[in-house]
Amino acid sequence: MRKSIAALAFGICVLAAVGSYLATQNAIPPVVLGLIGFYLLASLEVAAEWERAVVLRGGRFQKLKGPGIFSIIPVVDTVVYYIDQRVVTTPFSAEQTLTRDGVPINVDAVLFWQVKEPTRAALEVEDYRKAVQWAAQTALREVIGKTPHEVVLSSREQLDHELQGIIERRAVAWGIKVMSVEIRDIIIPEGLQDAMSMQAQAGRELQARVILGDSEVQIAEKFKEAAKQYADNPVALHLRAMNMLYEGLKEKGALVIVPSSAVETMNLGGLAGVTAMANQVVPKK
Repeated sequence: MRKSIAALAFGICVLAAVGSYLATQNAIPPVVLGLIGFYLLASLEVAAEWERAVVLRGGRFQKLKGPGIFSIIPVVDTVVYYIDQRVVTTPFSAEQTLTRDGVPINVDAVLFWQVKEPTRAALEVEDYRKAVQWAAQTALREVIGKTPHEVVLSSREQLDHELQGIIERRAVAWGIKVMSVEIRDIIIPEGLQDAMSMQAQAGRELQARVILGDSEVQIAEKFKEAAKQYADNPVALHLRAMNMLYEGLKEKGALVIVPSSAVETMNLGGLAGVTAMANQVVPKK
């Protein structure tokens, strides 16, 4: 049972006022005044704004008291608990817990909870704080044991909601409301980390090759469509070939080797001769 400075000061002030009044009347001896003062001091209790006091009378639950200053009957009444109704943060963990596929992992999590019914928290369980912590740790091991390690690593939010539901079903009988559960960290063996890294790298390489293959297919389709266009238009094909040859020769020092069949097909020899003749013709005055 605890006392606060405010309650003691209040009791002393009341005792002083009553004692001074009765002393002037010469009605009560000083010994009786002392006993009355001690009774008043013993009967005063105080609870903070966020607390509720659980009072038992003769070993049976009487009522909740607080917040503020309240009085009890000394010896008969007993304040057994001051229940804190603020949101409580409880860290918990599961070390070397096997997942469903046999991978040992370490998981750290945080539980946010609040006492909604102080009477049940005081009377239904011996130590509600320890009970909540053990319930959270047991639920975490239970969830990990039935979940593959890939899901544990990739679906934290899903595990948070599942854990919250399991813990709340156990804690509701104690008058406790589970606000949320958050998994902070997941540690897997180093060998598995290396294997997962290699797997991720292989997956990225596979995806790159697939994208490259799709690009080759699209390019081939475009060439196929272009071939259909050039098949019925030899002039367009020759112009395209000459343009490609020009693009290759326009760079200084570039050397392009053209097969003889391509030269005959494009009639490059005739074109070159016509071009040479055109350069030699001088207009007459």
